Amino acid sequence: MQLIDIGVNLTNSSFHDQQAAVVERAVQAGVVQMVLTGTSLEVSEQALELCQQLDGGGQRLFSTAGVHPHDASHWSGDSERQLRQLLAQERVKAVGECGLDFNRDFSPRPLQEKALEAQLALAAELRLPVFLHERDASERLLAILKHYRDQLPAAVVHCFTGEREALFAYLDLDLHIGITGWICDERRGTHLHPLVGNIPEGRLMLESDAPYLLPRSLRPKPKNGRNEPAYLPEVLREVALHRSESAEHTAAHTSACARAFFGLPEVS
Repeated sequence: MQLIDIGVNLTNSSFHDQQAAVVERAVQAGVVQMVLTGTSLEVSEQALELCQQLDGGGQRLFSTAGVHPHDASHWSGDSERQLRQLLAQERVKAVGECGLDFNRDFSPRPLQEKALEAQLALAAELRLPVFLHERDASERLLAILKHYRDQLPAAVVHCFTGEREALFAYLDLDLHIGITGWICDERRGTHLHPLVGNIPEGRLMLESDAPYLLPRSLRPKPKNGRNEPAYLPEVLREVALHRSESAEHTAAHTSACARAFFGLPEVS
């Protein structure tokens, strides 16, 4: 049984000097491929460098490149030039993490929208999929995406935590959905239990979002409280349970979906 983790923040400081061990533990747990998340131009560069350093064969580690809405106030014309260079690299498989975050508003909303539209236009031009962030902004994100959707090969709403209306609107727009350990959280994730079965095969992918969102159902819990891709099987278990599928079946179709979405090679 093979899993693909589509969202790993391996550049996070909590993984400092431990990245190789984290990747090895993931592989031992059946997570055979990982996509490292780029959240700023600097982090996107670091993610690409980790792919090159830790995976000489080019079979296991890939990355995204983009500017997160939290950093949207730093977007400029030069940002687009730098991002275009990153997206030309073979290991970089998607534009993002980009999107809208109206929960924290670390960047003004008009600047979030400007940076998002610039990245969507770049993805459309380069025919690359998009790795999207959305928090408390589904209506506005949908309105913007509708102008670009026909030009984009694919887009995934990463770490979906929303309600039924948002989910069905995203699916109606032919978007993919990423599910994390949020579904394992008995305090705030139980609304996802009846929803996850509505995501069609070929539209659902799994992600750890490590080091964040440690599955609360995981036993035993790591003493450091840090999430890792090696714990993705716990997300798989919860998703399969609420889809009334075997873990093997869910692993097979979510991994096939991720491989097709990001254009990843087969792993023996």
